[in-house]
Amino acid sequence: MTAPIGYFVHHQGRGHAERCAALVNALPADRPVTIFCARDDIFPPLRDGVTVMRIPSLFEATGAEPATMDWVSTPATLHCAPLGWPGIRVAMARIAGWFAEVNPALMICDVSAEVAQLARICSVPHVKVVQHGDRGDPGHRAAYDGAAGLLAPFHEALAQPDWDDTMRARMMFAPGLGCPAGPRVDRAAARARLSLDPDRRVVLVLWGKGGNGFAQAPIGVGARTMPDAQWITVGHVERDWHATEPSNLRHEGWVDGVADHVAAADVIVASTGNTTCQQILAAGKPWIAVPEWRYFDEQVMKARALDAAGVALHLPHLPSSAHAWGRAMAGVLDRHDPARQAALAGTDAAPLAAAWVEGLIDRLWPARTGNIIPLSSAS
Repeated sequence: MTAPIGYFVHHQGRGHAERCAALVNALPADRPVTIFCARDDIFPPLRDGVTVMRIPSLFEATGAEPATMDWVSTPATLHCAPLGWPGIRVAMARIAGWFAEVNPALMICDVSAEVAQLARICSVPHVKVVQHGDRGDPGHRAAYDGAAGLLAPFHEALAQPDWDDTMRARMMFAPGLGCPAGPRVDRAAARARLSLDPDRRVVLVLWGKGGNGFAQAPIGVGARTMPDAQWITVGHVERDWHATEPSNLRHEGWVDGVADHVAAADVIVASTGNTTCQQILAAGKPWIAVPEWRYFDEQVMKARALDAAGVALHLPHLPSSAHAWGRAMAGVLDRHDPARQAALAGTDAAPLAAAWVEGLIDRLWPARTGNIIPLSSAS
């Protein structure tokens, strides 16, 4: 019997689900996988042998939680562990019960340091997915230090300077994992589909679904600074009562896909979510990277890494004046290096990541080469 592996996925980001699906679909067909997630409707098609076990959300209250325990402090080794939540008890019990029932070869933990520590406490080897950010706290260190391996869904050139050689030696860098590059979208064809002037300069302001959106006012200032360019926003825009907008700015809101918009653009102003990063790097576009707020400054640290690698111009916020917009546009065009961007984008890394996971399993269980006798059958 080939031992199963588990995979915990944070349910608020489809990028996490796409990364999970890419990896588990690339594993050997006889490797069973159980995905633990609060939703089962966010995944791309999954191969046979992969199932999704729904668990209560670890982060969202239902109204059944008491507020009387808030006076008990949270230890530094935990991030989100409120007391008295029945949903958390049920979720952790289901995961721990699965550990006891199937004796898994490995657990992959995407986002949650608590689930990673649960695996280690339950004597199950785990792989921790690494994100950018200020993650030197005891909770993250416990999850990283106790892991059999660390999976980084980006290029090694985007590693943070505070990741030492010991940490990097345990990391599998998998640029493009969950974001297949696909065929390059033709700029002229994309503009035709979007009814854009084939010759006019286009500035795309792009925001992912994880935050509150860029503010309206600075975008209007930027568009007014470049009256000959067509400015387009995709995603949510936070309205400002004092904002004034020129006629060369249009808001498209949420769209089904942004491949045409990215291909049609001459300059992109965007946040630094994983999927957004991959799309812009693969397209080789001049990129002003403006991070969204995230826990542990994830996007701030990622924007700094992109800037240091020479593939984006990092700004801490949208420019607040016409002359600041002018400097930003000049700066991003001056340093644009599409070949460097393409090199860091990588291709679909799923087969390499899957082979790395299988190699870890072989190393962890050398006498069994991934075939573990279920506990119920063990003598």
